[in-house]
Amino acid sequence: MLTFSAVTFMSFTTWQPDYETARKTAAARHQLILLNFSGSDWCGPCLRMKREIFSTGIFSKMADSSLVLLNADFPRAKKNQLNSGQKKQNNLLADKFNPTGIFPLTLLIDENGRIVKRWEGLPDMDSISFTQKVKAICEASK
Repeated sequence: MLTFSAVTFMSFTTWQPDYETARKTAAARHQLILLNFSGSDWCGPCLRMKREIFSTGIFSKMADSSLVLLNADFPRAKKNQLNSGQKKQNNLLADKFNPTGIFPLTLLIDENGRIVKRWEGLPDMDSISFTQKVKAICEASK
């Protein structure tokens, strides 16, 4: 069981770095968690996914009303290193949800950690199609 104690303020379209906060928020809002494993400074497909899907207005609008966003980032550059607590959390998330180290890996999970949908690598669809797919899964899970 993953338990984390750090609680931070977040707007709903902000990527949450804390699993326990995301889980509690998802339970309170009756929403799924979109968990994205990324290498923000070295993984080309991760950078494309952020730019071409996650940073679009259509995805942000849908996420604001339908998802809790959770990011587990694994940067390599020294200047981008995370604090030790965040590294530990991300490693625990990887142990549980991404033990083979796929990047990017995007999961829709419920507040209990059950995987509802899994995308390995950059999805083979544009931001509109991806957003529509995620929204349909969210609506079906209610």
